[in-house]
Amino acid sequence: MNKRANIIKQLFFASTLATVILLTGCDRKGPTKKQAAGKELLLYCAAGISPPVVELTEAFRREHSVKIVTDYAGSEVLLSKIRLIHRGDLYIPGDKHYIEQAHQEGMILSHRPAFYWVPTILVQKGNPKNISGLEDILEPGLKLGLGDPNACAIGRTTRQILARNNITWEEIKKNVVYQSLTVNELGMQIQAKSLDAVIVWDAMAQYYSEYGDEVSIAPEKNIVSTVDVGVLKFTKNRELAEMFVDFITSEKGREIFKKHNYSTEAPE
Repeated sequence: MNKRANIIKQLFFASTLATVILLTGCDRKGPTKKQAAGKELLLYCAAGISPPVVELTEAFRREHSVKIVTDYAGSEVLLSKIRLIHRGDLYIPGDKHYIEQAHQEGMILSHRPAFYWVPTILVQKGNPKNISGLEDILEPGLKLGLGDPNACAIGRTTRQILARNNITWEEIKKNVVYQSLTVNELGMQIQAKSLDAVIVWDAMAQYYSEYGDEVSIAPEKNIVSTVDVGVLKFTKNRELAEMFVDFITSEKGREIFKKHNYSTEAPE
């Protein structure tokens, strides 16, 4: 009888332990939809990423009942704002450099690559100035638009590309008639026929294909940008913020990026 009682006792203990492990495992999956409902996340996002992010945040809201309030601006502008107000949950700048900088300043809890983009030259439809590569943007009389390196990622990366190809600012500035705070503004200048050429991200160039043509920068002369999504130290909803990171880097999220011509695989 004692032997039987011991066996029953052991089975009960094993069953209880299994239940505890199962429940503990469930807790690590994050808040349920009911727990998440009605909550908000504040996302700081580079303006050039707005097309897919609008769709991603809406899909996340439908799936998890979490509203994401998005602040769009240039990457450097957003970083300055985060430094100043110490508030928010997520940060997606136009280049990993800004995430690394924020991380060094103790403002990032975790980060993960979301996609990649490649700088390209966008010219007027039909390419009337016959631009074939990077060296042609130095041609006299060309009206050129570049991003402001103190405001947006495309501006900073463009300066790096110029330096890589031994093109000084003194040489190029005679053609620069417009510097933008965001990459979107450069595409709009081509649409308005105000400029002959601009340097933008490849995905952004696709949105203005009706108004302009893309002229590739040779790979050996170019610099590919990795775009990370980071969870901010100031978040009060870390589990939800990390759920959003999981979502946009999932297969469903990758498909939305691809739909908007954003590369989720690193270019060779």
